[in-house]
Amino acid sequence: MDTGTVKLIESIMKLVAATFGPQCEVVLHDWSKEYDSTIIAIENGHVSGRKIGDGGSNLGLEVMRGTSDGSNQLNYLTQMSDGRMLRSSSLYLEDENGKKIGALCINRDITDFIRMQNQMSEITMMPNGAPVGNAQTREFFTTDVNGLLDYLMQESIRQVGKSPAFMSKEEKKQVISQLDKKGALLITRSGMKICQVLGISKFTLYNYLEEIHKQQAELGASK
Repeated sequence: MDTGTVKLIESIMKLVAATFGPQCEVVLHDWSKEYDSTIIAIENGHVSGRKIGDGGSNLGLEVMRGTSDGSNQLNYLTQMSDGRMLRSSSLYLEDENGKKIGALCINRDITDFIRMQNQMSEITMMPNGAPVGNAQTREFFTTDVNGLLDYLMQESIRQVGKSPAFMSKEEKKQVISQLDKKGALLITRSGMKICQVLGISKFTLYNYLEEIHKQQAELGASK
């Protein structure tokens, strides 16, 4: 991302943050950097607890991996690990060749508004309406990319429904396939952690990946 573009986006970020107040976080990610340090500019970072030099969320990883089509995600809800609710939008930035090179994200803490809405519903005895916008999205924010990897692994293991110690080869391959799909293997030194949790060697991990990619290619060719 060239300096002129970054400066322009930073000016827009300050404009948005000043307009919507201290509970509105605005973040710029540069994907030419390692995923644990993609944030190159941020306003009101206290909303997610992140700062310049921290990494992105799981949604960005999926776009980088190519398992998401890279469409902009607008006006979705995210629940933080501490229970706070954010209304978020993610704009994926492209270069002149159409390659995704980063993201501009807005995260507004609406927890107090939801609390007030619930209180008003209690007073008026009227049921709450459905949230405006898209359905809730599972997005994970962290100041440590290792935390993101842990989250992705927990989600993949949860889908299999049993402890790695009791998983068959095919079930471990299912976990690895999900992690690959979510872009977890783009995280530096992720292979070591995956091997440790699943109780396999690095050689076995790459054999499983080769089998997974071969099966996916055969499935794609049969369609």
